[in-house]
Amino acid sequence: MPGDQKIPIRMSGPAGLALQPAGRQLGADKLARNTASFDTAAPVLRKPPWIRVRLPAGNAVRNLKSRLRANRLVTVCEEASCPNIHECFSQGTATFMILGELCTRRCSFCDVAHGRPLPPDEEEPGRLAATIRDMGLRYVVVTSVDRDDLRDGGAGHFVRCIEQIRALCPAIKVEILVPDFRGKGRMERALEILATEPPDVFNHNLETVEPLYRNVRPGADYNWSLELLQRFKSMHPGIPTKSGIMLGLGENEAQVEQAMADLRDHDVDMVTIGQYLQPTPHHHPVVRYWTPDEFDQFALLGKGMGFTHVASGPLVRSSYHADQMAEKSGLVLSTRQYHLEGVL
Repeated sequence: MPGDQKIPIRMSGPAGLALQPAGRQLGADKLARNTASFDTAAPVLRKPPWIRVRLPAGNAVRNLKSRLRANRLVTVCEEASCPNIHECFSQGTATFMILGELCTRRCSFCDVAHGRPLPPDEEEPGRLAATIRDMGLRYVVVTSVDRDDLRDGGAGHFVRCIEQIRALCPAIKVEILVPDFRGKGRMERALEILATEPPDVFNHNLETVEPLYRNVRPGADYNWSLELLQRFKSMHPGIPTKSGIMLGLGENEAQVEQAMADLRDHDVDMVTIGQYLQPTPHHHPVVRYWTPDEFDQFALLGKGMGFTHVASGPLVRSSYHADQMAEKSGLVLSTRQYHLEGVL
């Protein structure tokens, strides 16, 4: 597809140097040229009891990782060091990350490696679809790294993945968690391409409140992300839109409420709210651990604002229990309903 044509890019940094071919950059290497400013010497907050994760018994994580490696697939669960990986893998679910494991951005909260990515793997959609079929999934989330080197931001590759998944799994529901497609003409190209094979749920994370964008998401734009969500919804009014934000980066309650209101004002249907956890000492520090009661209050607020579903809790992530969230919002049938209607 012509949309996958590569274009030159420049990453902002102290020296303003062009991005050069490089391997995986993590932690200090990744953030060395990040334009964000925060105190890496600040005292590390002790994790409260509600952040503890219980590890399930069995070898489900190892078994699923072996299957993914055999098919040369990547999950954001692994690359972003998600705290829920053991729970999700033990249930046979995963959020698949396409378009490689190297991101063209250097966000200060994210543990995904930075580097100059390879061209899209033309065989990846087929391998992804076959793995999903073999896993027997009825709901799948597909996400990607930022691909500022691609003219369409990777939208064409998303479409090919959706097509292949639906060809092998006709009853499945597909949620895509997309990057912001930021760049001159890139959003328009991406939305036009996605319209040829739209997902069942369109997800794009706002990530944080507007005043913190410069330090948390350098290279992104708060209003751009809101516009992406609204423009997709205007093109596909019957498809649910979804977004997520993290807490603990320095925001206050009023700013969180404003971000939620902005999402509703831009026609977002579902929202996830979770606690930010620092991946390494080189990443943005955790400024505050919000309590479970405070997350519950945001859930109540969101329901009052008109979101069809709100998932709010310390360990909630954008794709965490995405199938259950879609089920509760009425998008997909429950497992019991699937059996009653003869789908499974």
